[in-house]
Order: sequence, then C-alpha cells, then structure tokens
Amino acid sequence: MGKKIRALGLFSGGLDSMLASAVLKAQGLEVAGLTFVTPFFGAERARQSATHLELPHYVVDIYDQYLPLIFTPPHGFGRRHNPCIDCHILMLREAGALLAAEGFDFLFTGEVLGQRPMSQHRGALNLVARESGLAELILRPLSARLLKPTRPEILGWVDRGGLLDLSGRSRKRQMALAAAYGINRYPTPAGGCLLTDPGYAARLKELLRHQEQVCRADLELLKWGRHFRLPGGAKAVVGRNHRENEALLSLKTPGDLILKVQDYPGPLVLVPASARPEDLEKAAALTTAYSDAPEGAPVTVIVQNQGQPRLCQLTTGSKDHFKGWLI
Repeated sequence: MGKKIRALGLFSGGLDSMLASAVLKAQGLEVAGLTFVTPFFGAERARQSATHLELPHYVVDIYDQYLPLIFTPPHGFGRRHNPCIDCHILMLREAGALLAAEGFDFLFTGEVLGQRPMSQHRGALNLVARESGLAELILRPLSARLLKPTRPEILGWVDRGGLLDLSGRSRKRQMALAAAYGINRYPTPAGGCLLTDPGYAARLKELLRHQEQVCRADLELLKWGRHFRLPGGAKAVVGRNHRENEALLSLKTPGDLILKVQDYPGPLVLVPASARPEDLEKAAALTTAYSDAPEGAPVTVIVQNQGQPRLCQLTTGSKDHFKGWLI
C-alpha cells in the first residue's frame, strides 16, 4: 500500500478554509490545518472550526516575522493598514518550513479567485505563490480548475476533476457545499484581521507617526478603550467598561501610570511612564470627565504607579473639552 498523501492548509477557520480542507479530505488525503497568530489575528475561531472538522491543527506565533510588515511592506498596504500580499507570502514561507519539518507533501489555501479585489485576483495569487518559493506545491482547491495545474494535480496526488471552480464574492455555492459536506457551524466572514478594521488601522497609523519602534503591548493596547493624544505628546487610554479596565491593567508595563477618580464609578486611565508633568495633569482632568462625578464637582484623582499613590485635587471637567484629543 502506497504512502498516504499529506496536505497542510493555511486555516483561518472561516468557511472557505473549512471547505478547502473538506474537499481534500473527501479525496482520501490526510489533511491538517495551520493557523498563524499575531496581535492582529488570533486562533480561537480556527480552533473551533478545526474541532468541528476533526482536523489536526497547528498554531504558530509569527509576531517577530510579521512586525516589519506594518512599517514598510514591499508590496504596499491595502485599503487600511493591511499588508495582505506580503502577509500571504510570509505565511506560505512559514508554512513551507513546517511542511518540510512535519513531512507534508504540499500546501493548500482556501482562497477563491476574485473574492478579494486586492489580494485574490489572478496576478496576486501568482505573485504570492512565486515569491513564497513554493509555487508548484500550493494548491487552491476552491478555484483550482480556473488556475494553472500544480504539482499535486500533475502527479496525481489530487484528482483535479474533484476540485472546484469557484470565483467572485458570492457565497451561495460555498454555503450549499457546506451543507453537502455536513459543515453546519462556521463563522461569519467578518472579524478577521484587525489591520482591515478602520478604527484599529487609524489608531495604528497614528501610533506609528509618534513612535519609531513599537512592542507587542503597544499593539495589544490599541484594541482597548478610547485613545487620546495629549497636548504634550503622551497617550492616554480610557477604559469604557469593567472588561476594558481589566485589559488596561493587564497591559500596563513597569512605570506606566493608572489614574482613577476616588469615590465615584468611572474608568481607569493608562498613561505611559514617559508622560511629562503637564500631560499627567491633562490626563487627570480627562479621568474626571469620563467618570460619573457631576460636572463641576470637586474630586480626587488617584495616580497609581509602582510606589505610593499620589492624589490630585481637581474639579470634574466636561467631555467636550477633550474631543479634539480623541484619536
């Protein structure tokens, strides 16, 4: 009995990557999914989808390799701050390393020709495959019959006739195929990469204008709260609810300051250790405005660092005064 062909797929956990896996499993191949993690996209929905398909699943963090792409991606950004072409190239290169290490025979993706105008037109698919260095080993099962045959098809590892010819942005055929394959749980198309989210992308661009270097905590912090750029140049992040307050505390780095109004419900406000005294005064005033203290009431703001907390006496301000600082 011959060796069973093994296929490793880029697996977001969305419907397309689930279908691509199901198409190859139906041909008797041994199929596994691979999900990459950065501050901009995680693996939770992929884990759930892999469990639904009973699919072996690898999760790999590529933060260090990905970070340069948010500054100067060789192939530029999409509509927001998303370096989609270079992201796909990086993922396929990293997948190629795992392919060799784990003994897989080829790679596959859930991409559909023409589904995304910037990154899934024919030229982009060919470019990504070529620059990954693995062009002959990358199969796109959902659109394969509209694309040039790859080595898995030419060598008979995969029956090209059993692959699909999907194209365009409609999901009707995918939904029908899901029912046929018994896939009855899959996420909605939205909610993928944060770099395509208008709010997150705007915050990131603003951050990069003020900082030459960023760390993972900076990027995680962009997901939470209201962000203000204070007149002296420091950032203040205002929690919007208990969950966000807890997130700010978890992302606080040594030296960062946490501000809160004493005796009134309200947000935590995170300010970096590098903030100037005048910015700290502005942040304290901001903290009062977003608390439940009545406007004009005298209040005390607690400024907590690693040592003894400081107390600042202020009068509660108006949110309108700070709108111009909101990012």
